[in-house]
Amino acid sequence: MSPVLSGRTLAVAATATALLATALGATTAAAAPEATQATTDKVLVIGLDGVVLDRLKAANAPHLQGLMAQGLTARSTLYANPMAATSSGPGWSTIATGVWPDKHGVKDNSFTGKNYTAYPDFLTRIENAKPTLNTYAAADWEPITSTDQNGPIFSAKVDKRLSLKGDRDGYGNEDPKIAAAAAAELQNQNPDAAFVYLGQVDSAGHSYGAASRQYLDAIGRVDTLVGQVLTAVQNRPTYAQENWKILVTTDHGHTDSGGHGGSTIQERGTFVIAKGAGIPAGSLREDVKLVDVAATALAQVGVPAALDGVPLGAADSDPFDTLRPSLQARVDETAIPAGTKGFTHTPPAGWSVDNSKMGTGGVTEWAGWAFATDEFWSQAQRDQWRELNVRSRDVFAVADSDEWDDKSHTGSFDSTLITPKWPVTGGTTRTLAFQTHYRHEAGQTAQVLVSYNGGAATVVKNYTADAVAKGESIALQVPAGATDVQVRFRYSGSNNWYWTVDNVTLG
Repeated sequence: MSPVLSGRTLAVAATATALLATALGATTAAAAPEATQATTDKVLVIGLDGVVLDRLKAANAPHLQGLMAQGLTARSTLYANPMAATSSGPGWSTIATGVWPDKHGVKDNSFTGKNYTAYPDFLTRIENAKPTLNTYAAADWEPITSTDQNGPIFSAKVDKRLSLKGDRDGYGNEDPKIAAAAAAELQNQNPDAAFVYLGQVDSAGHSYGAASRQYLDAIGRVDTLVGQVLTAVQNRPTYAQENWKILVTTDHGHTDSGGHGGSTIQERGTFVIAKGAGIPAGSLREDVKLVDVAATALAQVGVPAALDGVPLGAADSDPFDTLRPSLQARVDETAIPAGTKGFTHTPPAGWSVDNSKMGTGGVTEWAGWAFATDEFWSQAQRDQWRELNVRSRDVFAVADSDEWDDKSHTGSFDSTLITPKWPVTGGTTRTLAFQTHYRHEAGQTAQVLVSYNGGAATVVKNYTADAVAKGESIALQVPAGATDVQVRFRYSGSNNWYWTVDNVTLG
């Protein structure tokens, strides 16, 4: 199959033009207008099972650390039960499909409830949309590419799949075979989109723990194999005419003593490393999720898809995320590590919080609406569904009467988050959209209210049941004569649960 040619970035175009001019002996003074040369967009995703980012940084891993220096490093966290266990089945399904477990259906390594028909892997999506593109997947954890197990995660529509059984020996013998086969395919054939999996770091984590020397040594061995694969890409005869995006990711973390599947921040820890056009060298981001891997791979080869993930190049316009530099460490909370900076009560510009009906005292961090990160908030109290807030990114707004109540106080929790006044035109319909995560209990209220031109606020949404990790969309009928609208999120309760709101837009 022949590759599909597509447009390239301005930076790549400028480089190609300069090379062409040099080859022709052109000078800046006398050169005629130069023809542009199209590049072929390609993507490679490398999956490393059970790798802890901090241990990767500490290991002898020059190739992976080189990718980090040349591109992006983004740390993020996973869900936990009851959405899904922090295990490989849900992790690789999330990476491959670009949606969270509540959609793809895989909650553990039994794969019971999988829904790959509705939410296929990104290579299958490429085959469906652009069958002329070449796709390739290689793995030695069988469910990823083999029909003999509970998978395959990557379907039979993928042009070429290699499946080996690596768990018999801890992946020590099979990982090199996967890397060698993938390197040969990438250098000598013509894949447009590829996924390559290596498993031995996870095996070392189970046997010795993430804090062990053996775990670091396994990262070093895998790094050598990653280098073999990257070298194969660079040695392609047509590499100079290609625009490659390289992504490296992992499916879950590990505890220091070894193991995963639970809700600790160590087990939930993941990352995305990315290199390619448009990605600044040495950049760090806090708003990237595992679902973004598939979205980025699809965008790279020009395949649109409505996923939970967004491409790495998508703009972040959420005002809450501007608060990250001002986040503080814990005050009253004891379960959150002392060095974790993750909350503030200061809203972004134009926003406000009305605490005129708020009780006094209580846990400082949650005295009224706060702005927090997942790493901070979910560690306040584990296994109460806070880990399920997967559709919020970076900094989000949270009202948590349950945690606030853990310190003596007077009165109850009653706080209102207020947006800026947004311009509207009377007689039109506008859509209020936001991400939300709400856990309900009798005695608490959660309301969305709107007011026009500073008038009385009216309720447009009442939450009376759980709304777990949900994208909300509310149609607003703008009355005649209205020129602005303001939205309020009012939450009240007393030792009940919580409500989060993120990425509020009026479209």
